[in-house]
Amino acid sequence: MKTALTIAGSDSGGGAGIQADLKTMTMHGVYAMTAITALTAQNTVKVSAIMEVTPKFLEQQLDAVFQDIFPDAVKIGMVHSAALIEVIAKKLAFYDARNIVIDPVMAATSKTNLIDEAGINAMKKYLLPLADIVTPNIPEAEILSGISIQGEQDMEHAAGKISDAYGCAVLCKGGHTHSNANDVLYTGGQVYWFYGSRINNPNTHGTGCTLSSAIASNLAKGASLPESVRLGKLYVSGALSSMTHLGKGNGPLNHAFLLNSIKKENYYEKL
Repeated sequence: MKTALTIAGSDSGGGAGIQADLKTMTMHGVYAMTAITALTAQNTVKVSAIMEVTPKFLEQQLDAVFQDIFPDAVKIGMVHSAALIEVIAKKLAFYDARNIVIDPVMAATSKTNLIDEAGINAMKKYLLPLADIVTPNIPEAEILSGISIQGEQDMEHAAGKISDAYGCAVLCKGGHTHSNANDVLYTGGQVYWFYGSRINNPNTHGTGCTLSSAIASNLAKGASLPESVRLGKLYVSGALSSMTHLGKGNGPLNHAFLLNSIKKENYYEKL
């Protein structure tokens, strides 16, 4: 069985972060493991509190995973501080981790800032150079590239600039535009566009976490990078199209939408 590790914050509402990652990896048939960077008190409306783990405890979690069940892929989500980023980078390099997918989470859907300026600088210096792929949305791509993104040409330019700066593939996600959900992958000097229609569902909490985890899962199973992105995008579209409505704010996706298509049988009669 293929394995994947998610390094991210916990979402008490279950729609994003560690919880979204576990659901996504499980639905992809991958054994999921975790290293938690922070606990959050949040729901679909707001993030009420964040309690960061200590660098030492994060280091102990990473050692525990890598020394026992080595992950075939690693997804990194919310990391709240420079100190934690440095620990992650040190351990990924030490264990020669592979298939590293970084979702550079900088703000929650509720607009709460999830990383400070020192953290962003540490991410650029220590973490992004280790990535196989980084998956910024448009606001994050603007921060990482220094480019104002107004259209698809700007998305390509920003993705290329980030890729050249950090030596990794870049998936610039277009979901923050109002007209479409087109994403561009820049890797090895090549450009791949993944086109998608905007799904009329306001419940998008956790889409970035879900996509990056889906990409990591597919990489763990041996798919190419473009194919991993294509399959990941299909999974997110299916989870959005399920039209789940939970909570009073920006609700979560239906990570288990595929279960609806599985033929129901009486499992226990076969035991």
